[in-house]
Amino acid sequence: MLKEFKEFAVRGNVVDLAVGIIVGGAFGKIVSSFVNDLLMPPLGLLAGKMDFSNLFINLGDIKYTSLDAAKKAGAPTLNYGMFINTTVDFILMAFAVFLLVKWINKLRGPAPVPAPAPPATKDCPYCCSAIPLPAKKCPNCTSELS
Repeated sequence: MLKEFKEFAVRGNVVDLAVGIIVGGAFGKIVSSFVNDLLMPPLGLLAGKMDFSNLFINLGDIKYTSLDAAKKAGAPTLNYGMFINTTVDFILMAFAVFLLVKWINKLRGPAPVPAPAPPATKDCPYCCSAIPLPAKKCPNCTSELS
């Protein structure tokens, strides 16, 4: 059983998948930082000096000035500003992956076209019906074939 596990663990696909997950996680952190630190602050400034990460709906009776204050008090909130940040983060991540896949496919070139299968039949020269290649006599017109 240990030998089978070793063969499974060092198989190319498993190692490639592990590397992809690690690199993907690091790439996700870069995109999240780009969204939260570089993209959303100017968008918030254009939207009237708004901090998207601090947008929330308080579901309790007491008013809070910030999301942090509401969280510290344990108040129930709907954090739609964080949802906006996460949605933008996802869209940018998906677009970056789309561009990466498109670039890799361009490097690979077009997929090879499989060769057509050889014909399994031939036409009878007398009645023009399709007959198997090894036939010596046409089953339709009974003509002798060469």
